[in-house]
Amino acid sequence: MTTTRRTFLTSTLAATGMLTLPVGDQNDQDKQPAPKQPGTESKKLNILILGGTGFLGPSIVRPALAAGHSLTLFNRGKSRKSLFPTVERIYGDQDPEKGDGLKNLAKAVESGRTWDAIIDDIAYYPVMLRPRLELLKKATKHYVLISSISAYAKNDQIGMTEDAELAPLADENLKSMGKNYEFYGGLKAVCERDAEKAFPGHCTNVRPGFIVGPEDPTDRFTYWPVRYDKGGEMLWPGTPTDPLQVIDVRDLGAWLVKVVENGVFGVFNACGPDEKGWTMGGLLAACKKASKAETKPVWVNAEFLAKNGQKGDEGIPIWIAPEGESKGFHRYSNARAKKAGLVLRDPVETTQATLDWFKTLPEKRSEESRDNQLRAGIKPEIEAQILAAFAKASK
Repeated sequence: MTTTRRTFLTSTLAATGMLTLPVGDQNDQDKQPAPKQPGTESKKLNILILGGTGFLGPSIVRPALAAGHSLTLFNRGKSRKSLFPTVERIYGDQDPEKGDGLKNLAKAVESGRTWDAIIDDIAYYPVMLRPRLELLKKATKHYVLISSISAYAKNDQIGMTEDAELAPLADENLKSMGKNYEFYGGLKAVCERDAEKAFPGHCTNVRPGFIVGPEDPTDRFTYWPVRYDKGGEMLWPGTPTDPLQVIDVRDLGAWLVKVVENGVFGVFNACGPDEKGWTMGGLLAACKKASKAETKPVWVNAEFLAKNGQKGDEGIPIWIAPEGESKGFHRYSNARAKKAGLVLRDPVETTQATLDWFKTLPEKRSEESRDNQLRAGIKPEIEAQILAAFAKASK
């Protein structure tokens, strides 16, 4: 398995709530929806969100509430319990064999409950997805499933569209992603297939890339502005033109609401900031703008990093050298999603907002907030060793 897939796994698990670290209250946005702007009113919908309190979930709930939609959340009720106190909850587990499983959700459906759309933010294993697809077929006419760019079999082509080959899966009954997450992409691909089969022509499969921004529990993107803000000599990988694609969690969440409002069906790559992507040089410029620190970036080439055990996710988050089997990584086409209304903010704004959010975190973790210790990135002592070795080799 490639490091790129492992990287996307952790990013996606965090986005969809399987990594349930407390991330704090985003300025009480959950308690008071933003006022609707004149002329933006749309049909009020009943939406069921499977998940809703992880990383991506709240960024779906907030714009949906602001638009006046009625929401129901289905989740275990174990993380971020204080979020959205006025929103209806149905408690259960995506695994029918654990806890209440789908029992409470089944009771709601059997009583006649229906929703205009369902957004599934917890689809990882087909064997767990199929029972709820069967249950919910009579409860909605629009099923939105959050998949992943990792669903593709390869990453060696630039500009890959949604029609590219998907990852294979030998055993569709797996309840494990494998020791090195080698089954993750195949599992997602089968989940997509099963959702489309259950809702033919009325399914939306969304394949996000790296989901980033305030409240990100993985710190894979957060590492860069936070490390830059600490100052000193800083390792910067590859070259300034190395590609980078990220999507702000707030942009993804807002677009998912538009998807159900507008009845958008099909398969979409949800990555950005635009079809040409971003660059590591652009990220550096954004970090410099967001921070007042006197930081000295040192560009270290991919070959040197690989020789020193810092290849991709093994040490450096998000960045992947654009060569070989990873040539098309961070270069997926998002033309279809943008045509369907995906609006992407300037990643410089995302960088600033991420750093600002991180600075509000306390030193110690609590029930409502995580701590301010980075969960990704190169350890300071390793960074110093590599920089010293690179300086010596460059003489």
